[in-house]
Amino acid sequence: MVSTGAVAIFVCALAAILIFVIWCIRHEKLHLMHRLYLALALCYAAWVIPLIAMHFVNPADTRIMFFLDCCTSPGGLLSSGVYLCIAIAFVKGWDRLPAKAWYLFLVPLAGVIVAFTNPWHHLQYRVFSTVKDEIVFGPFVNVTGAYSYFCLIVGMITMIRFAWKNKSRLYLVQCVLFSIGGMFPMIVSAVATFSAASLPITATPISFLVPILMHGYAIYQMHFLDIRPIATRHILDWISDCYLVLSANSLVITYNKQFAAIFASKYGISENRYLYDCVKEDDISKKTAVFNMITAVQSSEESESVVSYEQAMHIQEGETVRKIYYMVEVSPLFIDDRIEGFVLSFKEVTKLRESLHQLQESRQRMMEQERLAFLGQMIGGLAHNLKTPIMSVSGGLAALDALVEECENSLGDPEVTEDDFREIYAEQREWSQKLREAMTYMSDIITAIKGQASSVMEEDTVFDLEEALNRCSLLMRHELLSGQCRMEVRYEDERRFALVGNINNLVQCLNNLLSNAIFAQQQVGGGIIYADVGADMEQLHIKITDTGPGVSRKVRDKLFKTMVTSKGAKGTGLGLYISNVLIRGRFDGSIYMEDNPEGGAIFSIAIPMERVTVSVREKGEDIGEKA
Repeated sequence: MVSTGAVAIFVCALAAILIFVIWCIRHEKLHLMHRLYLALALCYAAWVIPLIAMHFVNPADTRIMFFLDCCTSPGGLLSSGVYLCIAIAFVKGWDRLPAKAWYLFLVPLAGVIVAFTNPWHHLQYRVFSTVKDEIVFGPFVNVTGAYSYFCLIVGMITMIRFAWKNKSRLYLVQCVLFSIGGMFPMIVSAVATFSAASLPITATPISFLVPILMHGYAIYQMHFLDIRPIATRHILDWISDCYLVLSANSLVITYNKQFAAIFASKYGISENRYLYDCVKEDDISKKTAVFNMITAVQSSEESESVVSYEQAMHIQEGETVRKIYYMVEVSPLFIDDRIEGFVLSFKEVTKLRESLHQLQESRQRMMEQERLAFLGQMIGGLAHNLKTPIMSVSGGLAALDALVEECENSLGDPEVTEDDFREIYAEQREWSQKLREAMTYMSDIITAIKGQASSVMEEDTVFDLEEALNRCSLLMRHELLSGQCRMEVRYEDERRFALVGNINNLVQCLNNLLSNAIFAQQQVGGGIIYADVGADMEQLHIKITDTGPGVSRKVRDKLFKTMVTSKGAKGTGLGLYISNVLIRGRFDGSIYMEDNPEGGAIFSIAIPMERVTVSVREKGEDIGEKA
């Protein structure tokens, strides 16, 4: 019944299945598709082992031959069901076999039971014999036969419909492999059942080797039936980003629909074509997208790392042309520490660029608004601060005019002695000195205002911290007097500090902190505001301390992050926000706030010592300033 040639084929198949089972045991985590293929291989092994045993049994021993024939039922019937499960799992994207799928194996289970209990009901065989012409099948054979044809036909139809619906070359190849594999056992079984041709009992199991081999080739060599790349392909076609896969020698392997619509259609890029074959002469001079791709791939290969660059594209939309921007990332694909290909991902960043541009403009507008508010504040202070020295100058000039007139009238008067003239001249010198002092004060004020009115984006220079604090006392004098406050500068030791940066930026930040401290100090009737200067090994600290009511928890949590204020309608919330931006951006420093143990708040500016030069103060030099 079973020829020697068939036994040799089955033994080779069993040896291959054994090797495959050992491989699967070593790889504990198997995908559902791989587990189903393993089940198919084991079913086939269970099918052919009894057939091999038949070769060594005396055909006249009907009882043993019947038992071995019953042992072939589980493997033969289950193979068709597993074949259908592989098709459905592939199309549905199953990662695990659902409970409803087990219903497919009810008929094989019933067939096994019917086969082993045949002597009591004869549903499988009415007459069993080792001679084919003497066999009389029972009615249940029609059920198991219909089940096998159903599984094979439905499996092939499922795959064909899926490939036709998705219009993909990848799915077409899958369909061809799957269908050819299923057609062989179906045709052989049909010939054995419906034709007069005399086929051996081993014909159907031998024909089932074809789908097993084709499925194994597809799953483990070409990975066509692996759900993960298929699902990945669906996702990549769905997302808005473009992607392109190249081999190590820049052969185009695949790309998604977005890349096809934007890049492939424009530059003639297609699968199985080398990328450098798509470059034209003018592409090199204009450095178009294809030229940039090739250059980036070469850089990625040389550095063996990810390379990123920005690519602009002009897209025709009706009668208008829109410029869009992509951030391109070229990632090398390593297999066994060798670069076997590249993945190019194109992420559109047009809206991001526009948002960043708008954010930059908004930030610039806010800074300008803060500067205008700050300048308005200074101009108000300027008017008040200049009023007193101007009145002094006016009064001094009037006094000088009176003395000059008195001197002129005294000429030739014998009663006016030389000592009288000397007294007049002394008074004139006294008034001239007062005028000089007033003019110097006004000059200092105007210089400070002029410095703050200059651009915040000036080049960094080296400036003395004391000069910045002196400017603050001059510029904030009016606000300090109005708030019944006094500013006192305290130095931790005899050191002097010179900073690298923009003095106007630091003065603006300090004035913002002083303005907030004055507002807080006014709530308790005024008082002294301290500006403490000290440094440790890492940072220079400038602390503005008040003894006001302090900062509420609600406001504190948002300080420096959003534009909040505790001044109500009197504040905009821009001051601390802009100050934080300036200190971080121009000095690499930070601003932080802490509670004053004596009541109130302490706002501190911390600047890295890398931006600070320290020198020793000369003996007798004043180390404190008051305003």
